[in-house]
Amino acid sequence: MVSSFALVVIVIVVALIFDFVNGFNDSANAIATIVVSKTLTPFQAVCMAAAANFIGYFMFGTAVAKMIGKGVVQFDQVTLPLIFAALIGAVVWQIITWRMGLPSSSSHALIGGLIGSGIAAAGLDTVKWAGVGKIFSFIFLAPLIGITCAMIVTAITIWIFHKQKPAETHGIFKKMQLVASLCSSVGHGTNDAQKTMGIIALALFTGGVSSSFETGEIDKWVVLAAYAAISLGTLCGGWRIVKTMGTSITKIGPMEGFCANVAAATVLLTTSHAGIPVSTTHVMAGSIMGVGTVQHAKCVRWITARRILMAWVLTIPLSAACAAVTYFIVSNLIKALGGIH
Repeated sequence: MVSSFALVVIVIVVALIFDFVNGFNDSANAIATIVVSKTLTPFQAVCMAAAANFIGYFMFGTAVAKMIGKGVVQFDQVTLPLIFAALIGAVVWQIITWRMGLPSSSSHALIGGLIGSGIAAAGLDTVKWAGVGKIFSFIFLAPLIGITCAMIVTAITIWIFHKQKPAETHGIFKKMQLVASLCSSVGHGTNDAQKTMGIIALALFTGGVSSSFETGEIDKWVVLAAYAAISLGTLCGGWRIVKTMGTSITKIGPMEGFCANVAAATVLLTTSHAGIPVSTTHVMAGSIMGVGTVQHAKCVRWITARRILMAWVLTIPLSAACAAVTYFIVSNLIKALGGIH
């Protein structure tokens, strides 16, 4: 027999590993522009981003966490093996895309994992397709909103500073970019750490350890653990993806970095407040493309953009497949051991 409490502990550990990988993978999103433009050194940038991830805890609620916990699969169909398989599917996909240097979405990997393990556990009816449809639509809407917002910010910025020489504005934009990058890091921590909170709170409720999730609350230690894990992952940094985000999409300087980060921060903080789990990666990549498009469409390396888009589209189905396979293995193993008690 497998102890229910032991399985809860295992799920929490794997959830925090996922959160760490999320921070490791997504750290590039907020800091790529300030590293490439040499506003900060890589070490300074990740330290700033890691600290900013924590700020979201004091400024925003847990709407995204509740959406992840209750808006993807039927609440009454959730089991600990289902949650465990979802996390494994998400972690495997994140590691694969990190090795390839592709900025994929941790958010959608987790959602894909929940869908795959949910279907494997109880069939198609266990998935809340209306909620999934809303989330899936933002695979396309988030980068488009990022592109549009970045184009507007870039056009306004160019208009305001058009009479000044680049040498005169270089120092100003470095300082402004630093503030904008800080804000996008807050948005990253706020939106992404909440996804892990939702999973851990759901596991605690499913395992009978805590009933706070049913009342709409999340235990403080869960919140702090999730933010700590994502901040630690950010501190370690994913430099393969910094190269893709900072140099392979378009040319980035302090002005371009400022505009991209302002756009990304605006989208991330707005969607976090609304409880919509969007991808930091999608938003930031879209913002960078938007900046390049305003200057000249040919400035954007659309071949790289297509590779990134392909990774975005494949994330949910492939992480779902990984999670489904994991669920079958884990559930059969638990049955062989005599079930859960």
